[in-house]
Amino acid sequence: METRRIADAVAFSEEKMRKNSLFDSERLFYDVYCLLPGQAQKVHAHEGSDKVYYVLEGTGRFTVGNEERDLDRGHAVIARAGEPHGVRNESGENLVLLVTMAPPPRH
Repeated sequence: METRRIADAVAFSEEKMRKNSLFDSERLFYDVYCLLPGQAQKVHAHEGSDKVYYVLEGTGRFTVGNEERDLDRGHAVIARAGEPHGVRNESGENLVLLVTMAPPPRH
């Protein structure tokens, strides 16, 4: 059985938002994104993949399509395939997200 302790994947970088993988397969990825105050994931889109962000800690400003909303701990948001999406940490606290994408983009 594959297991991961999420707290072990929480790690930040002063340089940019950090993506820490928990699970990765041909069908999905499941990551922890860690954003210090002022860090962001630029708005982008994935034509063939849905992405779900779940806020574990902090408050993020999420963009999905033409909407923008601040979401805090316990909230989840989905960006369906083709929808522009991104997140910014404009708060004064660290932001930790669980992020699932299926299928994962392949470069």
